[in-house]
Amino acid sequence: SEEDSEGNRDICGEILQMRALERLTSTVQISEQDSETRETAHQEPRTPSEESSPLGGVCALRDGGGGGVGMGSVCGREDLTSRLGLEAVQRLAKDGCRLLQNHNYRLPDRNPTEVVGRVCLKERGRDVLVLQRVTSSVTSPSDRPSPTSSVGGAREEDGDKRYVVVSGTPLKILEHLLSDLRLDEQRGAPESRESEMLLDDFLLTYLVFMSTNDLCQALLGHYSSARCRGQEEGKDALFRKRKVLQLVSHWSRLYKDFLKEEEHVKSFMKTLYRCVLEDLYEFPTLEKDLKEFQKLLRRRHTVDDCPPSQKSKTLHQQLSLKENCLQLRSPQSENREVICRVHVSADSYLSVHTHPSLEAHELLRIVGVKMDRAEEEMVLAVVSHTGERRLLQPSDCVYSESLTPQGKLMACCRDLTEIMRPLTDSAELCRRPVRLLGINTWDVAAALTHLDWSLFNSIHEQELVYYTLSRAPGSGHTAALSVLLQRCNEVQQWVMSEVLMCVSLNKRVQLLKKFIKIAAHCKAQRNLNSAFAIIMGLNTAAVSRLNQTWEKCPGKFKKLFSELELITDPSLNHKAYREAFKRMKPPKIPFMPLLLKDITFIHEGNKTFHDNLVNFEKLHMIADTVRLIRHCQSDQPGNEVTGGDSAEVRASVHHLHIIDNQQTLFELSHKLEPRA
Repeated sequence: SEEDSEGNRDICGEILQMRALERLTSTVQISEQDSETRETAHQEPRTPSEESSPLGGVCALRDGGGGGVGMGSVCGREDLTSRLGLEAVQRLAKDGCRLLQNHNYRLPDRNPTEVVGRVCLKERGRDVLVLQRVTSSVTSPSDRPSPTSSVGGAREEDGDKRYVVVSGTPLKILEHLLSDLRLDEQRGAPESRESEMLLDDFLLTYLVFMSTNDLCQALLGHYSSARCRGQEEGKDALFRKRKVLQLVSHWSRLYKDFLKEEEHVKSFMKTLYRCVLEDLYEFPTLEKDLKEFQKLLRRRHTVDDCPPSQKSKTLHQQLSLKENCLQLRSPQSENREVICRVHVSADSYLSVHTHPSLEAHELLRIVGVKMDRAEEEMVLAVVSHTGERRLLQPSDCVYSESLTPQGKLMACCRDLTEIMRPLTDSAELCRRPVRLLGINTWDVAAALTHLDWSLFNSIHEQELVYYTLSRAPGSGHTAALSVLLQRCNEVQQWVMSEVLMCVSLNKRVQLLKKFIKIAAHCKAQRNLNSAFAIIMGLNTAAVSRLNQTWEKCPGKFKKLFSELELITDPSLNHKAYREAFKRMKPPKIPFMPLLLKDITFIHEGNKTFHDNLVNFEKLHMIADTVRLIRHCQSDQPGNEVTGGDSAEVRASVHHLHIIDNQQTLFELSHKLEPRA
């Protein structure tokens, strides 16, 4: 259309005007003599070809030997890439066309009438960066521009046009991030917030397309590179070095201690620190950045507190002495929370939420209280896959990350027999006390919420990316997330087990009412993880088939349960849950399996690479979903989630007796209420 053609001419004109502003970049290095011979060479905009793409106007920045015509209306200039490269486009962005990440949450089909122009940066005849012009500015996460947003009023809002990153090579995207990054004195402006959001997208999702070692090497290369064969001005070199340090600082704040034990990161931080020390003589203004970097390193236990005024040699000596001690350090694993499983029969176990340093005699005391057994009559044994049993001494630490592959923990009598017979053959269920009936439902819900929050608050955003990519639950990078997922599954199994181990019909009805009220309280406390688990536990086939039990449940509880079931309705992509959760203010705990499902669908439903370029639209979608964790953790639970903190209440949710055999569950269900 006439409007699109005019827009394409504007793009070409703006790029040609940058000729007087730009110098050689690191992306394209040519000799000074060659650059002088090409200084005046340029071509006029070409006529769109017959095979033009529906993507609208494309300005193909091509190298000196550029080949065919680019897609759409092409602005060709023989040496535009050679002369300007990526920084040319970025300088244009600084003049009002800001480069942003694509803020579309999903990838819709392209509409030829709605898509605005694209800019393709080429090197050696290949695309290395694809940018797209949009007309809307970013005001909030929910108002981000889409690549298919309408351009009906584009001409009136020409000043608001910006460029978003669509795709590119990892190194080219990183180079753009560094060039577009704002230093501390420039932060606070809308452009700064936008570039930080783009940086956040990249750092949250770089593992999808590159390794941590690759990122470290690329950052070191950018910090130490001598651009344009030593002809880069000192001010530009200083800005580049400061931007690398700022990016590393952002990375460290984002990941906290998540990558603390990564050897690549340790080596990278030490090497970068040495480079900064060496640059102090040439760039004294780096002293402030060095101080901030030292604080960062001290938080990571990487370097001593050394004043930057000391000479480099002395600092290097102190750093070397420190490095010899660092390798002996290990993370404080005692602060972690674990779930220990102790089997008490052939078809059930006791789930104990505890700390890793728990000793055998402490665990036996917990089992004795929960199962009404004398501690002196029991021993703990590790049962291997071959059936061999090895006794643990009272002072032995029962939790070990290598224990599960070797076997399972079992509480036995002293003659090594099980302390309980299989539940389907056990007569003890008739005498089993239902302790939960004597505890206030709000207190139980508050205890569940506090426990879930302690697990949820320890999750790093990056664990969701690791979990989606590796699918290796329980690995070092997904430990906290795996514990919370295990806890969610066990709460669901606990609800089923408590109902089906209750022989008395009247008590079983009371249990149903208890669990319905606990689920409602969990929802009121913004803990949808446990609320979901309880509702699903009551909805399982083995429990939902107990018609006599449900018929005796009062109508108001049935109505309340029906209302609670709505948030578990999967129709319209869990619309009811998403709307209810969106209305809740943080702190709040999402239903983690559904969040992982969203990230998995984004990852598997969209290509990571398009024509060997990283699909940055996909990365933004993943990052936007992962950032939900940050939003939920942005506040701490207040006094509205307080309850009785007695030992009985804590034990009711920290020590769960669970049946982990589906056949046993159905046999118990049919024993309670046989088929008609």
